Amino acid sequence: MGVTIVDNLDQLYKEAADQFVDLAKEAIQERGKFVVALSGGSSPKAIFKLLATRDYAEKIDWKNIYFFWVDERWVPLDDDKSNAKMTFETLLNEVPVNKNQIFPMFKEGISPEDYAVEYENEIRNILGEEGRFDFILLGMGDDGHTASLFPGEQVLNENKKWVDAYYLAPQEMYRITLTAPIINKAEHVLVITFGASKKHALNEVLNGEYNPKLYPLQLIKPEKRELQFLTDSETVTSI
Repeated sequence: MGVTIVDNLDQLYKEAADQFVDLAKEAIQERGKFVVALSGGSSPKAIFKLLATRDYAEKIDWKNIYFFWVDERWVPLDDDKSNAKMTFETLLNEVPVNKNQIFPMFKEGISPEDYAVEYENEIRNILGEEGRFDFILLGMGDDGHTASLFPGEQVLNENKKWVDAYYLAPQEMYRITLTAPIINKAEHVLVITFGASKKHALNEVLNGEYNPKLYPLQLIKPEKRELQFLTDSETVTSI
């Protein structure tokens, strides 16, 4: 695993945005498209806002980018809890993307379990049976979860499905998520995490015994390149 430590959040956001630009150029030049899966949360929100600024937006060939999500709360797209809504408001409505190349993790009139199957088929339509995203942006919760891979949940045992949906009892809601098998296929996987509250979990993920039922981020072991972390000095003082 590779760990990049920055001094402040502005540097963290800039580093992540720079990586997005560089990887987009590389993928589009080599394969004609850049296929990404994005996360929700405060860190991605800041990164998306930065990518939407003129300095960044003009460097990116938006017409050749395909947008998927890492996970989602099963709520309508106009709900404030929707990761997709946040991404549209901060980025996708601000840059010239092709709307038919955006795949939110929600659909009216279908169960989350059935839509997980449909969503996996959408991924296969774009990526084929190899299912290799060019870039996946992850976060990490205080409990060591990533995507909607929460400690102790059955989804952690999934080794065939690329997308799964389930009822998360502690939150009293359904979640839909990419699974570890599809995340681990990606060309590049970047984890953004910062703050004192994440210190213990990050230390366990990086240095602790392998216990993914307790720290699900340990399931993420990309096949092609090492997992990359982008964090701040406050979060890694105990590592």
